Amino acid sequence: MPSSALTPAIREEIARLGCADIMVGIPSYRNAATIGHVVRAAQAGLVQYFPDLRPVLVNADAGSPDGTQRVVVETEPPGYIEQILLVHPTNRLDRVSLTYPEVDGIGGKGAALRTLFEMAAALEVEALVVVDSDLRSIVPEWIELLAGPILKGGYDYVTPLYARHKYDGTITNTVTYPVTRALYGLRIRQPIGGDFGVSGDLIRHYLSQNNWTADVSRFGIDVWMTTTAVTGGFAVCQTRLGAKIHDPKDPGSDLGPMFREVVGTLLTMARDNAERWLTITGSHDVPAYGFERYAEPAPLEVNTLRLLAQFHSGSLTLAETWGRFIAPDNCGRVLALAAEAGTLAEAAAHRLGLSRESGEGTAGRTMPSTDELSDAVAAFHFPDELWALVFYDLLLSASYGEVDVERLVAAFLPIYFGRVGSLVIENRHLSEEQAEEHVERQAREFELRKPYLVERWQQAAAKAPQRNGSAHGPEPDR
Repeated sequence: MPSSALTPAIREEIARLGCADIMVGIPSYRNAATIGHVVRAAQAGLVQYFPDLRPVLVNADAGSPDGTQRVVVETEPPGYIEQILLVHPTNRLDRVSLTYPEVDGIGGKGAALRTLFEMAAALEVEALVVVDSDLRSIVPEWIELLAGPILKGGYDYVTPLYARHKYDGTITNTVTYPVTRALYGLRIRQPIGGDFGVSGDLIRHYLSQNNWTADVSRFGIDVWMTTTAVTGGFAVCQTRLGAKIHDPKDPGSDLGPMFREVVGTLLTMARDNAERWLTITGSHDVPAYGFERYAEPAPLEVNTLRLLAQFHSGSLTLAETWGRFIAPDNCGRVLALAAEAGTLAEAAAHRLGLSRESGEGTAGRTMPSTDELSDAVAAFHFPDELWALVFYDLLLSASYGEVDVERLVAAFLPIYFGRVGSLVIENRHLSEEQAEEHVERQAREFELRKPYLVERWQQAAAKAPQRNGSAHGPEPDR
């Protein structure tokens, strides 16, 4: 278990605050342009929906040089919020902006949340709500939607249900949702949502865990929280937040580090909780709170040619590594797909006057839209069934193979690019609702192929005592 994240300065703030019933936490880094709106919405939500509770808002910042913390402090004071809402709360709303310390020398989102968890536990809050600092779509009602199920319904962990663009959330759509659903039998649609609610009991459970890794201190924190809540037997529900409008990410250029940290954590958590998921078959819905919302997500452009080119380039340098953790038949199919992706991407780039590797325009060429790029490589298709089998090969090797988890996930990244490219191509002319059915179809495929994983897992486990000298499987990575 990591050492305490509470510095003397943070302990002084806790002593000043004394205690609280509800807390809103906002992790941040370089979010001066957006965090003011988030703070205003959070303050309004606390005053409007929980006027009789003792509230506190805490910004955990990574030392932003752009004045993020100053914006938090200078945003309209709580008194102004009370005036415009015509609500007179029983208790004064406190705001705190602090620079969070690293956890065992590692900084990142997880380290920020560690500080928020420790503060919430010290203040003895009943509910902690965490929201992203780059949100443009947050409204005061989000605070009630995330805290209400805890304070009124007895739930411990509240995950978001977003209306997202069909190209947004690719790590969620292709990995964390289908894998979490198939392994643990719960249809938690956003297992790594940045906005969530946690009960005081679950916070204390989180702080008692001894499997806090470097990845958990970064972007692995979300899947760690979800898995820990599920395997700990805590009550989980979802809440309908509507559209999430934030700073979008192109999966081919922005999501590499996040993918490695999220998937690395997912794999180690699956390894450590095998006894909890090996016997689970099928899945069931998770309760959803809040009114159904119909909202148009913000548009998002994805460079399909770059995704396919990176898939192909990865196959040229990583084929041997892939062969070490992917079953031979599956690996052969992946390599054939990578070669096809390279051929299609090269031909399309030549026809459109683009750079094959970057997928960007050259010599004054206008960059085509996502749909135009996808039309140019429309013949490419990465089957759902193969994606499920290959990911299960990865999961198995992460627990019983000879390549360490960090290297495995880094080698797997180009295959993820190929899978995302295929989904973008499939969804290019579909509505958001139709694209969501593709995500559901893929999740059902992971459930259908789970016996493949279970059979191979049991075979590997039977051999593990002779190879590892232990009846409990391989030693965890140090």
